Amino acid sequence: MTNMTRLLLLAATLSLAACGFHLRGSDLKGMQFAFKSLYLKTPAETPFVADLRRALTAGKVTLSGAPDQAELVLEVVSEQSAKQILSLSGSGRVKEYQLFYRVSLRAYDSKQNDWLPADEIALSRILAYDDEQVLAKEQEEALLYKDMRTDAVAQAMRRLSRAKPQL
Repeated sequence: MTNMTRLLLLAATLSLAACGFHLRGSDLKGMQFAFKSLYLKTPAETPFVADLRRALTAGKVTLSGAPDQAELVLEVVSEQSAKQILSLSGSGRVKEYQLFYRVSLRAYDSKQNDWLPADEIALSRILAYDDEQVLAKEQEEALLYKDMRTDAVAQAMRRLSRAKPQL
């Protein structure tokens, strides 16, 4: 790289930092919520639920042990992941998979007023596949699912930050 290219790259980086640019979802800790305490109702303790608990705790939301002790109940209605063949090679081998991750959430208060009506967070990623790199592709698939789970937690937190009782 020439000195001029480096100088331009440095100037562009500094200008982005100076304007207050942040990646989407990078600052979940500064969110404000219309409630102070929340009960998390889940069918099972999954990695998504654990990540959501950590995000809520980091957002200074008190997690209650019972629904009647909380201002709001967040119900994780369902969570599912799926994998579908996207394309095949000429010899019939899989070239790409499409990975799906869906989480359905609902939030309501003690009077059963919906704060967030039943809604679904649906994410998908494409995984290029190669039979000769099975272990590496399994690890890549696990990382893609983890990325989708992190994105789903961030989306759930953003939705909760905008939640208000719907009368």
